[in-house]
Amino acid sequence: MNRLKFNGVKGNFIQRRYAVSLGRRYVLAAASVVLLGVLGCSQVNNNTSALAQSQLSPTESPLQKKTVIEDTKIVDANNKFGFKLFAEILNQDGNAKNIFVSPTSVAIALAMTYNGASGSTQQAMAKTLELQGISLPELNSASASLNKLLENPGADVQLQIANSLWANQSASLRPEFIQRTRDFYQAKVTTLDFQDAAAPNTINNWVKDNTKGKIDQIVDKIEPNQALFLINAIYFQGKWSQKFDQSQTTPKPFYTSSSQQKQHPMMSQTGDYKYHETEQFQAVSLPYGQDGRVSLYIFLPKENTNLKALTQNLNTENWGKWMSQFRQREGFIQLPRFQTEYDITLNDALKALGMGEAFTNKADFSAMGKNLAISQVRHKTFVEVNEEGTEASAATSVGIVATSIRQPQEPFRMIVNRPFFCAIRDNQTRSILFMGAINDPQ
Repeated sequence: MNRLKFNGVKGNFIQRRYAVSLGRRYVLAAASVVLLGVLGCSQVNNNTSALAQSQLSPTESPLQKKTVIEDTKIVDANNKFGFKLFAEILNQDGNAKNIFVSPTSVAIALAMTYNGASGSTQQAMAKTLELQGISLPELNSASASLNKLLENPGADVQLQIANSLWANQSASLRPEFIQRTRDFYQAKVTTLDFQDAAAPNTINNWVKDNTKGKIDQIVDKIEPNQALFLINAIYFQGKWSQKFDQSQTTPKPFYTSSSQQKQHPMMSQTGDYKYHETEQFQAVSLPYGQDGRVSLYIFLPKENTNLKALTQNLNTENWGKWMSQFRQREGFIQLPRFQTEYDITLNDALKALGMGEAFTNKADFSAMGKNLAISQVRHKTFVEVNEEGTEASAATSVGIVATSIRQPQEPFRMIVNRPFFCAIRDNQTRSILFMGAINDPQ
């Protein structure tokens, strides 16, 4: 039996895998990785057998058996952080054709990391993650409840959330940190010899398995001072409540943000939808599954404005107001098939949002181990939308180094033939799982 050693405490742990049934074609996945490393040789336990390949067997908390979220503060915090992060990504990476991220994946990976933060580093992370006024036990309990609820979205919809911690065999980590990661985030805990050339492949294979092959690499290489990786992977598969008729899909013009006109396959459908319209945009909710608990929201700027103007108004206050104003309405929707992959390192965005200290030698992750700092937060996503549903994946990597009422109205027409904003939302918990700005569906 392999053993783990955390600050001199040994224990046997039973290996646990997250078994996930193979999805069909339409999947959305996300993965987030926090990379942590050591700043100097003195910060690493010299006992090379300290961390052997092993996994902790999770102890299910009673909190994870809840079917409702009694306190929505964590959902509100995650959504607020998500909009802030998305705005900063647009500010820094606005030249990208398409931007597509999973704020839920990033928030979960950083919540696990937050469990190891102390002092001013913890305060800075709390401000960035919108966790001020929320205690660590409250965060962990609510996160466990939320994750459990999110993973049961109903028929024809699958959402899997998987977490893992990969530690260098010579690292020394606090057992309390490991225990919280296991108990509340159901993380698979494994130790590896980071000097082994096969180590990155071992980690990447876990991400590939938990995103159903949509993301096959999140760790390119492991630096000599790397101590551990904290990884979240989200996999979503949804079939439309009302599928688009493939025979109705025809090439139509799509006008990109650079004012280029492209012929692109456009799906068409008439039906009854939750719909909202203002002077600035049209918006429609396209539900998945039998009960429509999860939906794809499409926001199309009016022709007298643009996507940039719309995204500048994206925040939790406006989002909440817009969500409350959707009403059932008959209409016609024409939507492009689209597919995109996105890969970004979030270090600069997170620094701009106030947690820069966590990336420096002043970082305080003493609740995790000695002399640790975040080296990289990497995020990758994949999404495909077509006639039958949605397929997508996302991954986030964090590394640490040492250191409604019906009203009679005319049917609407919504022709999504120019750049638009989209979001996949769990309507029961109000969690925003993914969001994106699509400038070019190709």
